[in-house]
Amino acid sequence: MEKLMLSEIIQAVRGSYGFPADVEVKDISTDTRTITEGSLFIALKGANFDGHDFAAQAMELGAIAVVTERPVDGARCLIVDSTAQALLDAASYYRSKFDIPLVGITGSVGKTTTKEMIYSVLSRSFKTLKTEANHNNEVGMPKTLLELDDSHQAAVIEMGMNHKGEISRMSTSCKPTICVITNIGVSHIENLGSQEGILKAKMEILDGASADAPLILCRDDRLLAKAEIYGGRKVWYYSVSKKDCDVYASDIAADSKGISFTIHYNREKLNARINCLGEHNVKNALAAFCAGAAAGMENEDIIAGLADFRPEGMRQNIISENGMTYVLDCYNAAPDSMKASLSVLSQISVRGRRFAVLGDMLELGKGAARYHRTVGEYVKASKTDVLLCFGKNSAYYIEGACDKGFDRENTAHFETYEELVEYLKANLKEGDAVLFKGSRGMKLEEVYEAIKQA
Repeated sequence: MEKLMLSEIIQAVRGSYGFPADVEVKDISTDTRTITEGSLFIALKGANFDGHDFAAQAMELGAIAVVTERPVDGARCLIVDSTAQALLDAASYYRSKFDIPLVGITGSVGKTTTKEMIYSVLSRSFKTLKTEANHNNEVGMPKTLLELDDSHQAAVIEMGMNHKGEISRMSTSCKPTICVITNIGVSHIENLGSQEGILKAKMEILDGASADAPLILCRDDRLLAKAEIYGGRKVWYYSVSKKDCDVYASDIAADSKGISFTIHYNREKLNARINCLGEHNVKNALAAFCAGAAAGMENEDIIAGLADFRPEGMRQNIISENGMTYVLDCYNAAPDSMKASLSVLSQISVRGRRFAVLGDMLELGKGAARYHRTVGEYVKASKTDVLLCFGKNSAYYIEGACDKGFDRENTAHFETYEELVEYLKANLKEGDAVLFKGSRGMKLEEVYEAIKQA
């Protein structure tokens, strides 16, 4: 973090105080484990914790002051109405010190992969800061902004949400100069009521953007294609099927290691390649191309940035071990991302069988059974040979698949991790491919780790 005076932060968060403010803040922390001499501690509150309980300890560890919602004995308190809002406001003020392109990205599925692709693209021309891991909420996002320094020339900020208003607050804090919405699915529909409600919540990304910040949308998405954009804002549409978009792809060809395709932009045809599978990743690449072009990059640098991208972690990470291929995609799950992962499994070259190990999709509300059955229908349409299910609602995958003609003898439902692990150990053979896909709470990566160690 660059030099920041306490007096500046006090003004930004509109706090009340009774101590000298002409002192430099070395960093801003919400965790006493990271407090150093000169830190400002912000006492956040959660369902199972209250940072106010650690305010005095933060002072003992070297904090120059603590941001609180009430006085705390033993602490020099800067009192605000909401410490959560104070964190966003402090980060917003700090971000305003940097005149750099900042790409804000949201969407129901694919936003993290798209963020990583945009980072890979921008990094060809700019030193770029990006959202790390799952720091895409109202705590992680402002913390990311506070990592900006004078060496950074661009930033890519991911914004996730569960309820309306969250994207608005984050956008207002990070002030994107380029906005991306990947798609509108059904994740968190139980909180937002409908896909139209989800669209409205995602469009909040414009709340903090300047009037001339371009908006990048996938025209293959039904709701984004007809979204009403006000104020004359420039909209970049991309597609894998519609040739009247600003950017579109053709000649899509997959092999065992990736996808080659042609990008059409400004009457040019550009040969591109990404080192991952699935048509959905071509869409993600097109969004990244648009972001690079909107940031003023040369076409060849954007194409090179796309080629640099490598999936990692638990997001469609393809791993070859012991003669078998594993697709690890255990970070989140919704019908669209399930379909995308099943398409990846279908595109992998195998000598043996393709196993789909599917866990529950969470936070789908009253439509959960219907959405799980729909995914089962995707299974039948894919090249899956064996369907293995784990979780309360996952039995509906089997119903949907078998209703469409999938062989029930090639399905199984498991009540425990141990039963699933033992089945896989007994039935997997060299040449097989296995997809692990489910919501983060299902922890299917633990099943992968167990059979990998066998």
